[in-house]
Amino acid sequence: MTHPQLGQQRLFSQRVSRQLCTTPAEVVRWMGAMQAQDYGQSLWAIGARMQSPAVDTVEKAIAAGDILRTWPMRGTIHWVPAEDARWMVNLCAGRVANAHARRLKQLELSEDDLARCGDIFVEALSGKHCQSRGDLLQQVEDAGISMAGQRGYHALTYHAHRALLCIGPMQGKQQTFALLDDWASNPRDLSGDAALAELANRFFVSHGPATEYDFARWTGLTVTDSRRAIELTTVPLITQEIDGATHWLTEETADSAGDSQVYLLAGFDEFLLGYKDRDPVLPPEHANKIVPGNNGMFKPIIVVDGVVVGTWQRKLKKKAVDFTFDLFVPDSKLAKQASEQASTYADFMGLPIGKIEDSS
Repeated sequence: MTHPQLGQQRLFSQRVSRQLCTTPAEVVRWMGAMQAQDYGQSLWAIGARMQSPAVDTVEKAIAAGDILRTWPMRGTIHWVPAEDARWMVNLCAGRVANAHARRLKQLELSEDDLARCGDIFVEALSGKHCQSRGDLLQQVEDAGISMAGQRGYHALTYHAHRALLCIGPMQGKQQTFALLDDWASNPRDLSGDAALAELANRFFVSHGPATEYDFARWTGLTVTDSRRAIELTTVPLITQEIDGATHWLTEETADSAGDSQVYLLAGFDEFLLGYKDRDPVLPPEHANKIVPGNNGMFKPIIVVDGVVVGTWQRKLKKKAVDFTFDLFVPDSKLAKQASEQASTYADFMGLPIGKIEDSS
């Protein structure tokens, strides 16, 4: 069952319906962390929460090292504030790293192999250098350690989970890798309960209303850790009961007014993926239209009245951006409103609108 009020409150807490942030770093810091496995979509996820969104502004923040991508939680790539990257990885990545130990053994990557990989990565990347995956792994191959199959991926993520590596700025369409300490300027020193409390503060302020299970799902920590984190929070939170489940949120979010505006949100947006249960904002009968074939790829979503009502696609051309909208239920008025919102994304990309199609 969908709960439009809950969705509207989340649009408010996530700063989709009130773009108060002026910089990409402010957005990511407010959100705590943001899913970023699809680079292009993740740029818009940040931009959609800014007062004056522009893709150039987001990419300049990346190049400057204000925000960075790494694997802090659930084995999934996220944007994190540079100063928070190390403690977030140390807090959340341990369970994923332990789960990968069996796979490393299957791949016959020994502790000695991985240590040698780490030494090669440090030598190759020191001085804030960035290298593509292929170039970096070739140096490991040249040292006599096979990176065939999945060995290369697991060698890289092994060291990302241990806060040695992070993802560097893109080189064209190539993903690069870098040393985390070179790019995580002025790192904050948080650990234990202080780190747990800080992450819970950010999550429930920016994602509320949310449950203890949402926090556990988002962080990859245990439900026991989640309950302790809530006990440790230092920001004022209140609770509301929805379908028998306790949700935590700020009083400001609870008092926020409803919002009927149409929003075009990114694929993998935190509005949908930041929670264990998506049914409150996504009608279950339409879930397969967001993730066709359950293939793990989340389409960009159209949201109105706090509920996902369809998907959208954009095709970037040199001189324009084309749009295709697909509403779950055909609605000419809603289709027109979605089309009007296309200008927000086009302006973000610095391009005029080309063709708009409705495939509902």
